[in-house]
Amino acid sequence: MTDADPDKQARTHVVAGVLRDIEGRVLLARRPSGKEWAGYWEFPGGKVDPHEGAQQALARELHEELGIRAQIGKGLISIPCGDILLDVYEINSFRGRLQSLDGQALAWASPRDIDIRLLPPADRPVVSALRLPDRYLITPAPAREEDPEFMPGLENALRAGVRLVQLRLPGWTRAAVAPLARAVRDCCAAHDAQLLLHADWQLAELLGLDGVHLPARIAAGLRDRPIGHDRWLAVSCHSQEEISHAAAIGADFVTLSPIEPTASHPGSVSLGWQRASALIAQAPMPVYVLGGMGPIDIGTAQRGGAQGIAAIRALWPSGNAGT
Repeated sequence: MTDADPDKQARTHVVAGVLRDIEGRVLLARRPSGKEWAGYWEFPGGKVDPHEGAQQALARELHEELGIRAQIGKGLISIPCGDILLDVYEINSFRGRLQSLDGQALAWASPRDIDIRLLPPADRPVVSALRLPDRYLITPAPAREEDPEFMPGLENALRAGVRLVQLRLPGWTRAAVAPLARAVRDCCAAHDAQLLLHADWQLAELLGLDGVHLPARIAAGLRDRPIGHDRWLAVSCHSQEEISHAAAIGADFVTLSPIEPTASHPGSVSLGWQRASALIAQAPMPVYVLGGMGPIDIGTAQRGGAQGIAAIRALWPSGNAGT
């Protein structure tokens, strides 16, 4: 979210803020009649004027629209969408009586309850970013179908704060995956964590899981979203082309890898932070960086525009995993 980003010169630069109440709900404003996407709900904000910084513009817009003096916090997500670039920031606090000065209807809503179909396309990824945590565990494949260390390892990860999990079991049959997936689903639910299944979206739906994570090779063969909008669709990406295709099929978020060299893929060419940040800037959805990442890298990842980090080894307390 740097004002020097060349895309801000090619697109109309728009800013929005995430204001929260004491219950954790976020503020939405309804677009008035006569404007594009009239009747849809959006996060409050507006256009950045020439020679105006993004945070300065957001503070001005919130004062003009809502009558408040806002303290702008960290950037949440930057979304290129058509001919606009939407930069979204957390609002740390504000002073003044919040009111609608432009005649827009206002509403507070829990991020979990927002129907993204009621928002303009540029605002929909904001809801995903609000719902997603800053770390994404990809489980190590158990050495065998009945591995006594797997479920305790998962339990330890969840107790350590992991709230988003991908169950990845390469080479396993569907019949073998199903019983373990049920056990992992129930364990995640007990910790209010969400579970995605690697590759098999039909089984994910059948078992009532929270979504599916597609490898790039499977996503490349799709032209439409294979799973309903009530579940997550994630895609593994390694290039701009794969990110663009993930967006075309309606992915809610992606992983981008490898950022740094890893022990499990020693021959892979890593992207590095500079290239990764450039790719994240072009992604119209939240991005987790993967490859040599650990909790210590979350801050760096978020400063580069990412949602957070994805990892196996660094998020699996037993330490018996690959990268």
